[in-house]
Amino acid sequence: MPARGKQKIVSNRKDRKLIDLSTAMIRAFVFDIGNVLIPFDFNRAIRRIASQCATPFERLPPRAKEITQRYESGQIGRAEFLQQAIAALEYEGSEADFVAAWENIFEENVAMTRLVAGLHGRYPLYLLSNTSDIHADYFEATYPVFGYFSGSVYSHLVGCMKPGRQIFEIALSQFGLQPDETVYIDDLAPNVATARDLGFHALHYDHTQHARLLEQLRALGVEGVSE
Repeated sequence: MPARGKQKIVSNRKDRKLIDLSTAMIRAFVFDIGNVLIPFDFNRAIRRIASQCATPFERLPPRAKEITQRYESGQIGRAEFLQQAIAALEYEGSEADFVAAWENIFEENVAMTRLVAGLHGRYPLYLLSNTSDIHADYFEATYPVFGYFSGSVYSHLVGCMKPGRQIFEIALSQFGLQPDETVYIDDLAPNVATARDLGFHALHYDHTQHARLLEQLRALGVEGVSE
């Protein structure tokens, strides 16, 4: 049974919109991945490879960021990313060791896994993320929470990224969703703003304040929300 909200909340000035929860009918959820389902830290990878890089440590993150953005936007593929990253960082180890360091930057958000398990079977659940195939292959194989989701839109596959509108519109079309019936959860304010502008019930998430998300979902009348 879809959830119908039971009260009205007026968002603060930053939210820019009024959300009338008394008329909200929630039929689906779309989740961001990084720092929502699974917190991550790119510096974990940098620290692992630093001893095998001729580039000084302080110059590794900005060099890696530029190449990673091209990779996650679909401008370059896995092979090109590895070639360019290894060259730019002056990495002297093996490609296999580089990939092992690069992919293992995540950890489970146990509270979010519990929430997703409670929503599963009550609502269709989908993924929308700026990511790459190295990371997607790893986290889908490593964390059981991804088994609860019915579909995904990944930036490296569709050639566009959040916070741009296009990737959200692709998700709406691919999943057959109406934004005013869909909850979207993301940790980055610009992504939340785009989703809200498109009509989603967009919630700004901080994994250190998970209880706040639960309160927001209960206010929307969402079923399957436990402590």
